[in-house]
Amino acid sequence: MSIRRTAIVSEAAAFLSSKAISAAPVIDEAGRPVGVVSSTDILIHMSQGTVNRNRSPEYLEWPERPAFSGDGPQFEGVTHPTVRDIMTPGVFCVRPETPVGKLVKKMLALKVRRLFVVDCDGVLIGVVSTLDVLRNHRRPSHQDG
Repeated sequence: MSIRRTAIVSEAAAFLSSKAISAAPVIDEAGRPVGVVSSTDILIHMSQGTVNRNRSPEYLEWPERPAFSGDGPQFEGVTHPTVRDIMTPGVFCVRPETPVGKLVKKMLALKVRRLFVVDCDGVLIGVVSTLDVLRNHRRPSHQDG
Protein backbone atom coordinates (compact mmCIF):
# COMPACT_ATOMS: atom_id res chain seq x y z
CA MET A 1 0.00 0.00 0.00
CA SER A 2 1.49 3.29 -1.11
CA ILE A 3 0.39 6.68 -2.29
CA ARG A 4 1.69 8.80 -5.14
CA ARG A 5 3.41 12.07 -4.25
CA THR A 6 1.01 13.89 -6.61
CA ALA A 7 -2.10 12.83 -4.64
CA ILE A 8 -3.84 15.65 -2.85
CA VAL A 9 -3.84 15.72 0.95
CA SER A 10 -7.53 14.89 1.26
CA GLU A 11 -6.95 11.74 -0.84
CA ALA A 12 -4.11 10.74 1.49
CA ALA A 13 -6.35 11.25 4.54
CA ALA A 14 -9.07 9.09 2.97
CA PHE A 15 -6.52 6.44 1.98
CA LEU A 16 -4.99 6.17 5.46
CA SER A 17 -8.36 6.06 7.20
CA SER A 18 -9.87 3.54 4.76
CA LYS A 19 -6.90 1.20 5.25
CA ALA A 20 -6.78 1.81 9.02
CA ILE A 21 -3.08 2.61 8.88
CA SER A 22 -1.16 5.49 10.44
CA ALA A 23 1.32 6.07 7.60
CA ALA A 24 2.13 5.04 4.06
CA PRO A 25 5.11 5.22 1.74
CA VAL A 26 4.99 7.95 -0.87
CA ILE A 27 6.22 6.89 -4.30
CA ASP A 28 7.31 8.71 -7.43
CA GLU A 29 6.18 7.94 -10.97
CA ALA A 30 8.69 5.06 -11.21
CA GLY A 31 7.42 3.44 -8.01
CA ARG A 32 10.45 4.45 -5.94
CA PRO A 33 9.85 5.62 -2.37
CA VAL A 34 10.46 9.34 -1.86
CA GLY A 35 8.96 9.83 1.58
CA VAL A 36 6.35 8.89 4.15
CA VAL A 37 3.01 10.55 4.79
CA SER A 38 1.48 9.97 8.18
CA SER A 39 -1.70 10.86 9.94
CA THR A 40 0.41 13.27 12.01
CA ASP A 41 1.61 15.03 8.82
CA ILE A 42 -2.01 15.44 7.77
CA LEU A 43 -3.09 16.70 11.19
CA ILE A 44 -0.27 19.26 11.19
CA HIS A 45 -1.38 20.41 7.76
CA MET A 46 -5.00 20.65 8.85
CA SER A 47 -4.23 22.59 12.03
CA GLN A 48 -1.46 24.88 10.81
CA GLY A 49 -1.74 24.90 7.05
CA THR A 50 0.84 23.40 4.74
CA VAL A 51 4.24 23.10 6.34
CA ASN A 52 7.20 23.57 4.01
CA ARG A 53 9.78 21.17 5.37
CA ASN A 54 12.13 21.97 2.48
CA ARG A 55 14.51 19.13 3.32
CA SER A 56 16.32 16.81 0.99
CA PRO A 57 15.25 13.17 0.91
CA GLU A 58 17.64 10.66 2.44
CA TYR A 59 18.16 7.25 0.91
CA LEU A 60 19.87 4.28 2.46
CA GLU A 61 20.92 1.18 0.55
CA TRP A 62 19.77 2.82 -2.68
CA PRO A 63 21.43 1.62 -5.92
CA GLU A 64 21.80 5.18 -7.13
CA ARG A 65 20.26 8.38 -5.89
CA PRO A 66 17.69 9.86 -8.26
CA ALA A 67 18.11 13.46 -9.30
CA PHE A 68 15.83 15.95 -7.57
CA SER A 69 15.55 19.64 -8.20
CA GLY A 70 16.74 21.83 -5.36
CA ASP A 71 13.54 23.86 -5.58
CA GLY A 72 11.31 23.19 -2.62
CA PRO A 73 7.57 22.91 -3.13
CA GLN A 74 5.85 26.20 -3.77
CA PHE A 75 2.73 26.93 -1.75
CA GLU A 76 1.57 30.40 -2.69
CA GLY A 77 -1.76 30.16 -4.43
CA VAL A 78 -1.98 26.40 -3.89
CA THR A 79 -5.54 25.44 -3.05
CA HIS A 80 -5.05 21.67 -3.01
CA PRO A 81 -1.63 20.81 -1.57
CA THR A 82 -0.21 17.46 -2.55
CA VAL A 83 1.27 14.71 -0.45
CA ARG A 84 4.72 15.86 -1.59
CA ASP A 85 4.06 19.20 0.13
CA ILE A 86 3.47 17.67 3.58
CA MET A 87 5.29 14.31 3.60
CA THR A 88 8.41 13.49 5.57
CA PRO A 89 10.98 13.09 2.81
CA GLY A 90 13.38 10.69 4.57
CA VAL A 91 13.14 7.03 3.56
CA PHE A 92 15.02 4.07 4.96
CA CYS A 93 15.17 0.98 2.78
CA VAL A 94 16.18 -2.66 2.97
CA ARG A 95 16.34 -5.42 0.40
CA PRO A 96 14.03 -8.48 0.49
CA GLU A 97 16.93 -10.73 1.50
CA THR A 98 17.85 -8.65 4.58
CA PRO A 99 18.04 -10.96 7.62
CA VAL A 100 15.51 -10.23 10.36
CA GLY A 101 18.23 -9.60 12.94
CA LYS A 102 19.83 -6.92 10.77
CA LEU A 103 16.42 -5.42 10.05
CA VAL A 104 15.62 -5.13 13.78
CA LYS A 105 19.03 -3.61 14.53
CA LYS A 106 18.49 -1.05 11.78
CA MET A 107 15.02 -0.12 13.07
CA LEU A 108 16.37 0.35 16.58
CA ALA A 109 19.41 2.34 15.43
CA LEU A 110 17.29 4.63 13.24
CA LYS A 111 14.45 4.80 15.80
CA VAL A 112 11.86 4.06 13.12
CA ARG A 113 8.79 1.83 13.14
CA ARG A 114 8.91 0.80 9.50
CA LEU A 115 11.40 0.18 6.71
CA PHE A 116 10.67 0.12 3.01
CA VAL A 117 11.56 -2.99 1.07
CA VAL A 118 12.89 -2.19 -2.41
CA ASP A 119 14.05 -4.31 -5.31
CA CYS A 120 17.40 -3.94 -7.09
CA ASP A 121 16.02 -0.97 -9.07
CA GLY A 122 14.87 0.83 -5.93
CA VAL A 123 11.19 0.18 -6.65
CA LEU A 124 9.01 -0.26 -3.58
CA ILE A 125 7.86 -3.85 -3.17
CA GLY A 126 6.80 -3.79 0.47
CA VAL A 127 6.99 -2.33 3.93
CA VAL A 128 8.07 -4.12 7.09
CA SER A 129 6.96 -2.68 10.41
CA THR A 130 7.79 -3.37 14.02
CA LEU A 131 4.38 -5.00 14.31
CA ASP A 132 5.26 -7.35 11.41
CA VAL A 133 8.42 -8.38 13.25
CA LEU A 134 6.51 -8.99 16.46
CA ARG A 135 3.80 -11.00 14.69
CA ASN A 136 6.41 -13.31 13.20
CA HIS A 137 8.61 -13.60 16.28
CA ARG A 138 8.59 -17.11 17.65
CA ARG A 139 9.39 -17.55 21.30
CA PRO A 140 11.27 -20.74 22.11
CA SER A 141 9.04 -23.22 23.87
CA HIS A 142 10.08 -25.24 26.91
CA GLN A 143 10.33 -28.27 24.59
CA ASP A 144 12.98 -26.53 22.45
CA GLY A 145 15.36 -26.81 25.36
